[in-house]
Amino acid sequence: MTQEIDCRGLACPAPVLQVREILEKGSPASLIIVVDNEAAWENVTRFLEYHNFQITTERQGSDFRVTGTRNGEESIPVQESKPVAEGQHKKILIMVGTNRMGHGDDGLGSKLLINFLKTLKEMGPDLWLLVFINSGVTLAAEDSEGLPILQGLACEGVKILVCGTCLTHFNLLDKKQVGETTNMLDIVTAMQLADSVITV
Repeated sequence: MTQEIDCRGLACPAPVLQVREILEKGSPASLIIVVDNEAAWENVTRFLEYHNFQITTERQGSDFRVTGTRNGEESIPVQESKPVAEGQHKKILIMVGTNRMGHGDDGLGSKLLINFLKTLKEMGPDLWLLVFINSGVTLAAEDSEGLPILQGLACEGVKILVCGTCLTHFNLLDKKQVGETTNMLDIVTAMQLADSVITV
């Protein structure tokens, strides 16, 4: 049986939370979700793909009609955080909520943040996840001085999440060049899984 929900007009992460609630209550063979913005479409699609749904999308004017069909496997449960055993790497999450570092001179703050990003590789494999929110999302967009640095980190296996609501706010959704568009549910879940969270 196919269940359909209309998530138009809902702010992030409400569409993903509604989908999660349905999956928690049952095991539908297919779902249809209607959303009205690209960030919500990306978030719902990625969430369903993670839970083993095959996705097709139909554009209807400004709306996205997302159909998810289960691939036959059960949903993947959320992993619980475990203590780091000796010899294993930590999972460090860095939350970047600004396009400059510190308060005072904005030009200096921008240079400091770029230097900070360049130095992150010194963390080695302990650097697990970079999350960009608020004006920090501008660093992941085209023409950003920080973009080559972030692309290099992504190539080395660092996962990068970029807030979809923030991209939409700054009109940068089509200009994002690195990382996955994300939502607050993903961010909160990642914070639970991280061994430590550093906020910039």
